Amino acid sequence: MIRIEGLKKQFGGRPVLKGIDLHIPKGQATAIVGPNGSGKTTMIKTILGLVKPDDGLIEVNGTRLNGHYEYRHHIGYMPQIARYPENMRVRELFSFIKDLRGREPLNEQELIERFNLAPEMEKPLRVLSGGYRQKVGACLALMFNPEILIMDEPTAGLDPKASHIFKELIQKEKAQGKTILLTSHIMSELEELTDHVVFILEGKIRFNGPMQELIDQSDVKKLEAAVAKMMDTDSEGVPA
Repeated sequence: MIRIEGLKKQFGGRPVLKGIDLHIPKGQATAIVGPNGSGKTTMIKTILGLVKPDDGLIEVNGTRLNGHYEYRHHIGYMPQIARYPENMRVRELFSFIKDLRGREPLNEQELIERFNLAPEMEKPLRVLSGGYRQKVGACLALMFNPEILIMDEPTAGLDPKASHIFKELIQKEKAQGKTILLTSHIMSELEELTDHVVFILEGKIRFNGPMQELIDQSDVKKLEAAVAKMMDTDSEGVPA
């Protein structure tokens, strides 16, 4: 489904990704974890074609990313901080995205109702709170029934009710066999929504496998403790 080989990227001479090799099969729900600045968001953006790598290969559904963009029609993306045209109304944004996609969404009205967005549809995006912007982003990511879901800190800013609704929707997508990539600093959320962990430290993958395997080998009971233990080592795996 997603294949990455030898992925490298640097910004201003500072290496951010240092030769990432990763295969994410179809139907796998994967947590991408690591400390701030480890390269998680940069890797996600290279998969989306938003950042051009310096070296390496990326394939999505067998399509090599080399100027192609059609593969993005199969992806639903929810960024950590969504930036929309400030004067555009929510309804206009939805229409704009539908025109870009070139097809009608599967469950637009259901998502609008679940996230209580109906009263906000005629409001300019500039007046929406951060939480409502996240709700808009969740709707846009989910409403076209994508094969792949990529979510970067998706519940940041959501109130408890909206966060619960979002997690219910992701569980439903997971049950349908969707491929899910999820980053979050809330480890309990990742335990709830994913089964597989990719741990990135200093631009390199330090662990890639079942979540329970990471927990067991760390000799702890929770993902948070396992990740904290992994972070307390240097890039060669030696305790700090």
